Amino acid sequence: MSTAAGNKLPPLEPSIRGRLMRALAAWSVVCGVAVGTSVWLTAALEVDELLDDTLQSSAELIGALVANLPENGSGVIATSALQPTSERFAWQLTRADGTLVARSARAPESPWYAQAQEGLGRRGEWHLYGKALGNEGRMLYVAQTSAERNLALAEVAIGAVLSAITVGLLSLLWMGSRLRAELRPLSTLSDRLSRWNLEPDQAVSALGSPERLELRPVHSALQALAQRLSTRLANERAFSAHAAHSLRTPLAGIDAQLAVALLESPDALRERLQGVRGAAARLQGVVAALLGLFRSGLELRRVEVDVGAMLARLPAPGVDVQVAPNEPVLADADLLAAALANLLDNARRHGAREVRIESRAGVLRIRDDGPGVDADRCAALNRALDRQEYDGVTGLGLMLAHRVALAHGGSLRLPEIANGFEVELVLAAAGG
Repeated sequence: MSTAAGNKLPPLEPSIRGRLMRALAAWSVVCGVAVGTSVWLTAALEVDELLDDTLQSSAELIGALVANLPENGSGVIATSALQPTSERFAWQLTRADGTLVARSARAPESPWYAQAQEGLGRRGEWHLYGKALGNEGRMLYVAQTSAERNLALAEVAIGAVLSAITVGLLSLLWMGSRLRAELRPLSTLSDRLSRWNLEPDQAVSALGSPERLELRPVHSALQALAQRLSTRLANERAFSAHAAHSLRTPLAGIDAQLAVALLESPDALRERLQGVRGAAARLQGVVAALLGLFRSGLELRRVEVDVGAMLARLPAPGVDVQVAPNEPVLADADLLAAALANLLDNARRHGAREVRIESRAGVLRIRDDGPGVDADRCAALNRALDRQEYDGVTGLGLMLAHRVALAHGGSLRLPEIANGFEVELVLAAAGG
């Protein structure tokens, strides 16, 4: 398992604002089409009625003009002054026997009806209205093409759809602005949480008052959580203080007893006692570092550390430690010593006989020849480290090493390898 794969972030979930905006945009289109369809159906009836009324009104007007006009010698009325300018409108004047008396230029040369037909009707592409003129049986037919009606319907429907879409888009812009304003308290809450300090006197007041009624239960839950965490933090600090006293006092006593023993012991034992005293001194430093690691506000004492020299001083009984050519790292020496000591002890307890350590560019790779773990177990361990869910998954050694890496702003990964077990401890290169 590579570091890049182990650090792969999950895909981001869509935002509430984005989801609502997309839903509103889709509904705007759907509503526009629905409104356009309903308007088309409604307008089809209304436009037909309106244009039918127009035909009747036109018939009244033209009928008043042509009713008493005499026919010329050929039996056709001169109607040059009554030619409509629209190509979609026409009229015919017929005798009682159905023969044509007069027509407009757009009207057909043959009569629309062979026998008189009053009222509304349709012939081919023409919508007709017939009106009787006088007592001689003459009939006036006023007509309009279907194309004219369809054009009117299309204009009404298109206007309705465009209006609906325009209203939808304007609503979308307005809703986006309102959503941005209404979701701003969540951003404010997030900012406050990022600066939240769990000190007992600040745990509750840091969040401030909720800006929206819906955020009140969230604030209450967060404040209750803060109180529990601050109480737990206070208890851990008290425990750390007692533990530090309980551990440092006997270690200091051991150091004092060893100092006296060095003065009173024969020369043959002094070298061994000096080694024991040095180990006890390093143990004091490791204990202090581990106690500080679990206290908030830890400040690292970063120094340039020669990993090979440090490993030469760490006890590793039963394990052959080989150090590859290594580069110094910037780290807290006590914390790094504690992490390496625990990892070496882990390797020994899991059956390793040889451990190889390499330091390059601020990354320590600790690889042993033990039985290792399978791919599923390796993936489970990496997930536990990512989530810092150690209980029941990782041992104390991996947990402490991971906490040391996090304290340095680094990480700890377990690459998947064919043989043995490898830990990748990311710190910082010297001078980096």
